[in-house]
Order: sequence, then structure tokens, then C-alpha cells
Amino acid sequence: MRIEVFDALDSTNEEAKRRALSGEAGPVWILARTQSAGRGRRGRSWTSKTGNLFATGLFRLDAGPARAAQLSFAAALSVADVAAGVIDPDLVRLKWPNDVLVAGRKVCGILLESGSHPAGGLWLAVGIGINLAHHPEDAERPATDLSVHGAALSPEAACEHLARRFDHWRSLWARDGFGPIREAWLARAWGLGERCVARLDGESVEGVFADLNEDGALRLDLKDGGRRLISAGDVFFSTT
Repeated sequence: MRIEVFDALDSTNEEAKRRALSGEAGPVWILARTQSAGRGRRGRSWTSKTGNLFATGLFRLDAGPARAAQLSFAAALSVADVAAGVIDPDLVRLKWPNDVLVAGRKVCGILLESGSHPAGGLWLAVGIGINLAHHPEDAERPATDLSVHGAALSPEAACEHLARRFDHWRSLWARDGFGPIREAWLARAWGLGERCVARLDGESVEGVFADLNEDGALRLDLKDGGRRLISAGDVFFSTT
């Protein structure tokens, strides 16, 4: 897997998008030691302190956007594999839709973006930031970094491991569909069977996190006996 390293970029996702629109298909991982305009989900800014990982994988897929979005779960599994390789694996859990938690605190951000590729099919940018050496103290959700748990991992080493693990999960997804990804994700799921609140655009829904649907949606079992499938939103448990 090819990895290109830059001292500084505005955003690794933006660099991947520029390359895709100019015809590059990948696969390639773009790693920046620092970013001036990093961003997370829902347009949130992403703090980019030197020593953490800021990387984006660029791929061209013969799949629609909805199916390609399943690879956010593969990305989360890949980050979990990186973390579990350098700290106690039992501390590493996955929180819907694509958060990776270490000891209950957020350790990474994942942002997938896609569009029509000039050569046909879909370009997909898999943006991943991992708190290796620093973490924000004022985040909405408590954060941590791997160094807190005794790991000393460089961005370059982390990216190499990440690229290998994502290639593993992406190949499995391409061959066998979402099923194996779903099973592996559920094995590390945070809050399964617990009450939570899903914040959606314009409303909040409370229920029990009962399952991960076959398409990746979160299944909430409601107090009135009903069921709600959540495809996009932020989920809060009492412990996060």
C-alpha cells in the first residue's frame, strides 16, 4: 500500500478530493504531520497537533454512496486494531457510528467523503485522525490519546498499520459484503443493550441500543415497544 507523507497540508481529505477530481484512483494513503484546516463529522473542526495521526485513504469503488458508507465501520475496526496492537485490547471499544473509544474516551475521528470519479464509479476518501500523543481537554465528549495508556507510536508507524488493517477489512467487505464487518464491529460495540439518546436533525430519540442493522443503521428499541432505525446522528450514553 502506497503512503505519501507531507509535512503540512490544509486537510488530507481535501488533498484526496483534489486528486480524485483530477483523475487519480488510488489506492493511496495521504499522511500529513500537521493540518491547517482539518475537519471532522458535521463540519466540526479537528485539532491538528503535531504527533497525532492525520491521514486519508483514497480509493475508487464500483459501488453507490450508501454501500460505500459501510466502510466507515471498516475504518473504525482498523483504528481499533491499531490501538489494540499497542495498548490493552480490552480497553478498546467501538461506538456508533464510527467512534473508537479507549477506556470510554474518544481517541479518533473518522470522516468519509465521496463523489463521482472522472473515470467512472465512485471516489472515496477515508479520513482518519488518531490521538497518538495529544488530546483535546475541552471536547464535547471526553477524549484521550494512546500515550496516556503507555503507547509510543509515531504517525508514520500508525499509518502503516492502519493501511494494512483497512486493506484487510476492505477486501473482506468487497468479497463477503457487510456481514463480517458488522459481526466484528458488534464484538467491540460500546453500549449494546444500554439506554441512549440519539440526537438527530430536529429531534432527539431515546431508547435501548438493541442491534446494528444489516445496512449499518443503529436499531433503537423504544419505551413504547416500537423500533427506530437511526442512519445518521450522534448517540449519547450516560457514560460518554
